[in-house]
Amino acid sequence: MKSVIQRQGRALLVALQFLTVLPVPRHIRDSENLTGASLLWYPAVGLLLGLLLTLASDMWTLPFYLQAGLLLALWVALSGGLHLDGFADCVDAWAGGFGDRQRTLQLLSDPLCGSMAVIALIILLLLKFLALAALVQQGGLVWLWAVPLLSRSALLLLFMYTNYVRPQGLGALIVQQFSSHDARWVLAGVALTTLALLPVSIWIVLTATTVAVFLLARRAALQRLGGFTGDVAGALVELVELCLLLVLSFYAVG
Repeated sequence: MKSVIQRQGRALLVALQFLTVLPVPRHIRDSENLTGASLLWYPAVGLLLGLLLTLASDMWTLPFYLQAGLLLALWVALSGGLHLDGFADCVDAWAGGFGDRQRTLQLLSDPLCGSMAVIALIILLLLKFLALAALVQQGGLVWLWAVPLLSRSALLLLFMYTNYVRPQGLGALIVQQFSSHDARWVLAGVALTTLALLPVSIWIVLTATTVAVFLLARRAALQRLGGFTGDVAGALVELVELCLLLVLSFYAVG
């Protein structure tokens, strides 16, 4: 039992190391055998990010637009821009791939950022900023913690129900070690926790939005690639976050 707890504790640190810029012990960096198990902790890391953002927002007494800007900057900084990079790569690949699977995969591997990616990033960050500004102005940040939690929970759905198309890389390693059975229990825990802490109406809308964005992103990835890559996973997180923020802002304003 003690060894299981220690292993899961190390898996949590691996997840923190990958998804955030928060410091972790150096020896954790060599724990490749924990990569698959760390995926199960992604929702917990998302919850931690959400709580840190919520606490930070409570410390600032600023005009709503400055508070929203600082909150977004902190959000990007804490995650190291990891998922923004995947989103940008997907925009470039989908725009330049012209429907061809092999060309799209080649563009996903290209580290350079094209004009379409830059435009898409600007639009994405602008919409996030506007949604956060609306939430700050209307006092709706109380539910902000749920956004990073649910967006990273969507990654479990992606690994459970979609094939990873690259034979090598971090995603392939996760697939080899990943347990769909355990992931179902984690998702059930996420669903019950959010149901207990959110108003039922908000819980329904946020959960439905998360599932809908996942299904649409999965369909696009299957049609173009026959599966997903790490960049697609990053894009999924960003799209879920954006849609959840927009839903919360509509709810707050309405």
